[in-house]
Amino acid sequence: MSTTEIQHRADFSAIRYAQCWEDSRVLVAALKPQGRHCLSIGSAGDNSFALLAAGAASVTAVEMNAAQIACIELRRAAYATLDHAEFLELLGSRPSSRRPLIYQACRHLLSLEVREFWDSKHGAVARGIGSAGKFEHYFALFRKWVLPLAHSRQRVLDLLERCPPAEREQFYHEIWNNWRWRWIFQIFFSRAVMGGLGRDPAFFRYVEGSVAARILQRTRHALVILDPSQNPYLHWILTGTHGAVLPEALEERNFEVIRKALSDGRFEIVQAPLEGMLAEHPERCFDAFNLSDIFEYMSEANTADLLEIIASAAHPGARLAYWNMLAPRSRPEVLADRLRPCAAEAEQLLAEDRAFFYSRFVVEEVLA
Repeated sequence: MSTTEIQHRADFSAIRYAQCWEDSRVLVAALKPQGRHCLSIGSAGDNSFALLAAGAASVTAVEMNAAQIACIELRRAAYATLDHAEFLELLGSRPSSRRPLIYQACRHLLSLEVREFWDSKHGAVARGIGSAGKFEHYFALFRKWVLPLAHSRQRVLDLLERCPPAEREQFYHEIWNNWRWRWIFQIFFSRAVMGGLGRDPAFFRYVEGSVAARILQRTRHALVILDPSQNPYLHWILTGTHGAVLPEALEERNFEVIRKALSDGRFEIVQAPLEGMLAEHPERCFDAFNLSDIFEYMSEANTADLLEIIASAAHPGARLAYWNMLAPRSRPEVLADRLRPCAAEAEQLLAEDRAFFYSRFVVEEVLA
């Protein structure tokens, strides 16, 4: 299996995700990367860099989409050349009118192919590279055209204000969760609209039941049980920038740590499907695997096959972490002698997950 299942059915010619939409804090807690050699699904790179910030001995970011590779490579160049404030401006986490100049400061470190990619995207650079993906465009449409049908700008800001849990509960039930909110949510986060505008229809092949209803339930958790003022993912969705709290890879305390790790050669980018990379390098073994939500796009049979490949490329005690959005996937019984579920730990971490789209978080450990 040298190519992944979804590669045959979905379009990978453009940026799908200009940011990582899995909670890096949850990922780091699950993988415990300190001193570990990590294999990480690349996406836009944020969570791979978060593993470096948490002390990983090395991180290999594997990604099959050339546009996603361009996102990772530009971030790597930005860490090497910019200061922290410039870095946040380039991403779009903070307002800026000078992003094209900031981009020029790190452009020389890009490969020719990646330089040509970003040179052709003047608008994306000017708006902030963290908004350049299809998924981020989807949220921008929601923020600009759909959300105002239910809530004013001031009400959004009120939601993002810090307040006690009891007040959050009251605000949600009495003000936020009105019929307009439920109505627009059911439409905009339906399988058809999300597939057409946000993800790819092929990503929903193995999904059963109402997509919107499941996400709405998790959204309530993010707005009531968790603190919206401390949620950078929610803040971006509702305002288009990060708030005072940032994902781990963007935090100032981690900026120089990541820069040093990059200069020490502890980060590698590989363009390939995960199973292809492992097949081509059977001698390589890892201690931790950030698998994003890749099994969401695979049949149960192909999930089992890939988990077996991963277990064979892992040291005893290695940890796996991945998310289920709507299609349930985890270690099958046939691999019970290879992988041990860490179910209680995963359930607790899901309860703390600020990226609230996912219905399940899976943590597994490789047996000796």
